[in-house]
Amino acid sequence: MKDGFLKVAAAAPKIRVADPAWNAQEICKVLDACYEQHAKLIVLPELCLTGYTCQDLFLQERLLEESLEGLQTVLEHTKGHDALTFVGLPFEKDGKLYNVAAAVQDGRILGLVPKQNIPNYGEFYEVRHFAAGSRELSEVEVLGQTVPFGGNLLFSCTNLKGLVVGCELCEDVWVMDPPSTVLAKAGATVIVNLSASNETVGKDTYRKSLIAATSARLLCSYVYASAGDGESTQDLVFSGHHMIAENGSVLAEAARFENETIFSELDVHKICHERRRMSTFVPENTEHCVRIGFTLEKEETRLTRTFVQTPFVPSDEALKKERCEQILSIQAHGLKKRYEHTGAQTAVIGVSGGLDSTLALLVTARAFDLLGKSRSDIIAVTMPCFGTTNRTYENACRLAQTLGAKLVEVNIREAVQVHFRDIGQDMEKHDVTYENGQARERTQVLMDLANRSNGLVIGTGDMSELALGWATYNGDHMSMYGVNVGVPKTLVRHLVAYCADTCSENEKVLCEVLLDVLDTPVSPELLPPEDGKISQKTEDLVGPYELHDFFLYQLLRCGFGPAKIYRLACRAFEGIYSKETIGKWLKTFCRRFFAQQFKRSCLPDGPKVGSVAVSPRGDLRMPSDASRMAWLSESAASWISCRNKPPIGCRIGLRWRECGAGQSPGYAAFCSAASIACSRSCDV
Repeated sequence: MKDGFLKVAAAAPKIRVADPAWNAQEICKVLDACYEQHAKLIVLPELCLTGYTCQDLFLQERLLEESLEGLQTVLEHTKGHDALTFVGLPFEKDGKLYNVAAAVQDGRILGLVPKQNIPNYGEFYEVRHFAAGSRELSEVEVLGQTVPFGGNLLFSCTNLKGLVVGCELCEDVWVMDPPSTVLAKAGATVIVNLSASNETVGKDTYRKSLIAATSARLLCSYVYASAGDGESTQDLVFSGHHMIAENGSVLAEAARFENETIFSELDVHKICHERRRMSTFVPENTEHCVRIGFTLEKEETRLTRTFVQTPFVPSDEALKKERCEQILSIQAHGLKKRYEHTGAQTAVIGVSGGLDSTLALLVTARAFDLLGKSRSDIIAVTMPCFGTTNRTYENACRLAQTLGAKLVEVNIREAVQVHFRDIGQDMEKHDVTYENGQARERTQVLMDLANRSNGLVIGTGDMSELALGWATYNGDHMSMYGVNVGVPKTLVRHLVAYCADTCSENEKVLCEVLLDVLDTPVSPELLPPEDGKISQKTEDLVGPYELHDFFLYQLLRCGFGPAKIYRLACRAFEGIYSKETIGKWLKTFCRRFFAQQFKRSCLPDGPKVGSVAVSPRGDLRMPSDASRMAWLSESAASWISCRNKPPIGCRIGLRWRECGAGQSPGYAAFCSAASIACSRSCDV
């Protein structure tokens, strides 16, 4: 239950039709298997105590009596176990028979939820046996217990914030106005469904899309258990097609016809965050919904669900290609509109031979094609200086030439040297001034060339750099339209790779250049090379971009704190990065993210392409002087603390202090005594 995770299970016992005593024993076996996996929420199929396919036997008094005796067996078996379990059975009330779900825990019946939508079409003939349940609350006597009965019951956990469980049965989810809508509005974050959905050709696909879409529409988790082996095959076949979904994603799905039990972990806190974030999710104070409290024994949930290492990049190759094409179109059409509005004639881009400027140039070429403008109006400017290598210089030149842009070379070495002489900067002192002086000179050249040619300076910086503040303020931080501002570094790589893969036979040279750019280490090239090779590698200084993009997604899209992000990262990157490495770079991310907001507060315009963005006019409206200490001080025993030393890559250093008063053992807080932590972090 730590970090809001809840272990859940969906299962179907192997039953005998119309044999509740046998079925109860089989249910107990299934429960034992779920208990072994520490499941806290267990969902069984519709009418599983009797079997869904009893037909007119449901009208037999003996079957109903046996069903209650079977429920008593299950209740006895649940004693001493805190898992909230939903069991299906027929139940008589006021002379009518209802198809109900019994919510049980630790030998108690917490409530009975009746099926509200009774199908009477096609192969279904439930109206012959069952009455439609009402949302109105009443009370019934069951096995010596007074139990609430109604469709609007909510089961609210007293010690896991946000865990509220609502229940519906089979057909309820297939109708135009499902009960789950009301339940979600009233606060349900998890919907369970006890079902008996038979198999026909193609039905599984529709069923899966329905459950996934329902969880997305309601911003909830959805646990669906369907009847399987043992049901009558007189006219129908049931496959045990269980599913566990969360906000549109299917976390686990049972193989059909195998009667397997599936498990996963629901992220209750994530659901709560999504609802807070979505202003259009409007809860209702539905007075007719009744909350029934239950308590779960606190324990750390062992994570089995997977977390993608690159949340911005689809794992499916076909989908990845589709996404790449969409993103390139968004970028190009955003730039196209800017030219239509301003009437600018040229585009001025600083090309370095690196990933970001390569992508920006490719996008600009697309935009000019859309405008019907000649690519020769794209001015690709290479500005060699102290850190430029032959490899990147040649790639920049070849890229511009193959794309049909006008290549302009402005060697800025002399200009920077004059500037350093004017301000008294020692050329041998390779500090932040040495680096940022070059970046600002490059920007000045680009701006002046744009002014002279009635053009726009196209920004090349990506979202990952902006999140970390890895940009020189009023240097590469500035442009007239930033085409890459919505694209994280991990996605930039795939976009360039996509462009390489889709090159035509006549674009072999372009393909070769793009592949070599992809193979070049990421670097601002602001320090002199070593033996002709890049000496300044960005990821050695600020950390791997795949980690930082993972952190960024979990922080902004999911609203998670550092301790939870650390836990998920350890799970996602197990065997790739050590826990110590993840902890170190997570601290770096938190520190830089908060310290560098002032750079993001004055970003140039640029298109949003995904669900996460850092624009101050859109997704991230954050004060530039917000304190980071609440995030850095989050205690987690496994989150590696760095004691009495500056982080790797820190040139000037930070002064560290141990934080006492109430902090957990091993925690170290820090505060900056200097103005910067590494060379491109800051111009404070």
